[in-house]
Amino acid sequence: MRAPHVIHTARLVLAPPAAADAAAMFTRYASDPDVTRYLGWPTHRTVADTAAFVVFSDALWAGTGVGAYLIRAREDGRLLGSTGLSIDDDSADVVTGYVLARDAWGRGYATEALGAMVEVARGLRVPQLVALCHAEHQPSCRVLEKCGFTRDPVWTERTEFPNLVPGVPQATLRYLRRVAP
Repeated sequence: MRAPHVIHTARLVLAPPAAADAAAMFTRYASDPDVTRYLGWPTHRTVADTAAFVVFSDALWAGTGVGAYLIRAREDGRLLGSTGLSIDDDSADVVTGYVLARDAWGRGYATEALGAMVEVARGLRVPQLVALCHAEHQPSCRVLEKCGFTRDPVWTERTEFPNLVPGVPQATLRYLRRVAP
């Protein structure tokens, strides 16, 4: 399995992060507590935290052929956020998600980036994508549903969201998207 390194959509360019991107990632979204509120990773406190994520992402790409993509505006290259694919070590599920800088919210970028991840998964012949979402994060639920994801009605697990109440599992919704036959 090897995902393409660069993806072009109507308004976006997606490509893996590089070490030189860490400062912009930190400033644009990774250090913003409002942006990271419902994410499964802690808000970054330093650029070094973000640089460590880039190293982690490089290792994912090298080991699994999939990983994080930065989301940039096609017209001017402005960093908007990130998305990607990963393989869950425990279940072997292919998981996707997204995060956007606050000034990129409400413009359809998440829907467009997630649609690109669905197409990448289809090209890789992944049978199904999984996305987890905090039960109260309705904008994210709407994005997932717009992209053809449906809520798993039997999912009852709870997940820690470290930026809400560290160490306390929260109500989590699991969304599934059939991709390849």
